[in-house]
Amino acid sequence: MRHNKKMQDRYQLTRYAWLSIATAVLTIGLKATAYWLTGSVGLLSDALESGVNLVTAVMALIILTIAALPPDDEHEYGHSKAEYFAGGIEGSLILVAALAIGYTAVQRLIHPQPLEQIGLGLFVSVLAALGNGLTALVLLRVGRQHNSLTLTANAQHLLTDVWTSGGVLVGVLAVWLTGWQWLDPVLALLVALHIIRTGVKLVGTAVNGLMDTSLPAEEVAKVRAVLDGYCCDEVQYHALRTRQSGATRFVSVHVQVPGDWTVQRGHTLLEDIERDLRRVVAPVSVFTHLEPVDDPISWEDIELHRGEKEVAETAVN
Repeated sequence: MRHNKKMQDRYQLTRYAWLSIATAVLTIGLKATAYWLTGSVGLLSDALESGVNLVTAVMALIILTIAALPPDDEHEYGHSKAEYFAGGIEGSLILVAALAIGYTAVQRLIHPQPLEQIGLGLFVSVLAALGNGLTALVLLRVGRQHNSLTLTANAQHLLTDVWTSGGVLVGVLAVWLTGWQWLDPVLALLVALHIIRTGVKLVGTAVNGLMDTSLPAEEVAKVRAVLDGYCCDEVQYHALRTRQSGATRFVSVHVQVPGDWTVQRGHTLLEDIERDLRRVVAPVSVFTHLEPVDDPISWEDIELHRGEKEVAETAVN
């Protein structure tokens, strides 16, 4: 019942993807109008990035729908890792948009053109930036609340778009006041460099997730603090491993106790440990393995691929 509710909560996140899609469609129209009015390559770059926003918003909707699916026979750990694909694709599209902006800016530097109807174009662009900013704040809050990489990445992309719009607006305004036409494409180049940083960061986060990178150091410290609290002359632990898949954290650990303990006593200890771990790092799936501390074999299973080593030794003998 609790698992079904969790899946339902994850599925509810798709409505925020619809919000992102609606915002992208609106801002594309506004920024395209601003470019049509002014002829500014900076505003054109802004409109191109909003086109990427629309693609990534649709991608977020698809990925969130997949990630909310319950576990099945082929995906017994669920589908939450699908969110990393969204982050990787979105980061890649941001990089493509940056290259397109840079190319367009260089062309305008080589072939400068005067800007027109700047005042009206700036007004339209400000409306688009406000829409993106409000939507980004909503997505960022919900993404962090539900630990959704997809919504967080989408929010960061929109915030990047807001910064892009702000920089472009300053540049177009400077051209209007000074008459220096070269400011427009130069600022577009600076914007391209700025959003490359965001794209690289998103791709890195997605790659780390797909590679089962350990939990952040501060969360691992919380896990160790809980385990250390149970350590004494009778209880030890080793082989601690952590990773994260989408919104869920995974912790596995071997707990060593005296060999003459009853199964019930060992089970009660593990239940207490798992309960405390769920309190400090949630949501988390905890896997514990009970071992007799006085058995030498208990100290030989620290390696992740212990079975492969045993097979190799058997083959040699």
